[in-house]
Amino acid sequence: MKIFVTTKRVTDPDVKIKVKPDGSGIATEGIDYKVNPFDEIAVEEAIRINEKQGGEVVVVSIGSGASTKEVRSGLAMGAQRGILVKTDDYLDSLGTATVLKKIVDDEKPDLILMGKQAVDGDNNQVGQILADMLGYAQACFASKIELGDDQKTARVTREVDGGFDHVEVDLPAVITADLRLNEPRYASLPGIMKAKKKPINEMELSSLGLDTTPKVVWHKFSEPAERKAGIKVPDVPTLVSKLKDEAKVL
Repeated sequence: MKIFVTTKRVTDPDVKIKVKPDGSGIATEGIDYKVNPFDEIAVEEAIRINEKQGGEVVVVSIGSGASTKEVRSGLAMGAQRGILVKTDDYLDSLGTATVLKKIVDDEKPDLILMGKQAVDGDNNQVGQILADMLGYAQACFASKIELGDDQKTARVTREVDGGFDHVEVDLPAVITADLRLNEPRYASLPGIMKAKKKPINEMELSSLGLDTTPKVVWHKFSEPAERKAGIKVPDVPTLVSKLKDEAKVL
């Protein structure tokens, strides 16, 4: 079984993000980058399936040459090879899905695993758009994935309000990973060393002949409004009075 899994390079979610003074974007000086956490969960799931079923896990990323680091991270975890589509241009969700469709058409994987969303844009769109473009079944927000004995179907458990939703899809399909799907492993030292020798097929986006002109354009970035300082009250009656007369919430 050939499994495709995406690894997007994103700013470290634990780092405080600052907006450029002119509002044109995010200040990236001194910012650390890492694999999108939801994509890392998808990589772990792909490797677990591969360890049981056999086959090949291919890590795919789109971004600058620096994104090689995130591809190598997937290889160090246990994937067999990587693909990097190099570009410094901004791609919206449709553009990203367009590029991924081209790679899928060429490689024809049996299963595509992705993080449900990237923690930078938080759009939660690429998996759904890609599935529609390919005409594949999709199962989003997976908290458990079980392949059929014939490896032609997948049963996906999804957490919903008040319980669980169970869906079965025919393969090939696009499945997006939720937070509780698994706990990603740490890459071992031997895995890191082996990853340096694993192949990464790098290609320029411009060589694919695709129209990735963004349909969504960022016009301006701004910091969220600062919260007002809290207040202290001497007793409960005073608190109730302020909530009723000032905050107007009672």
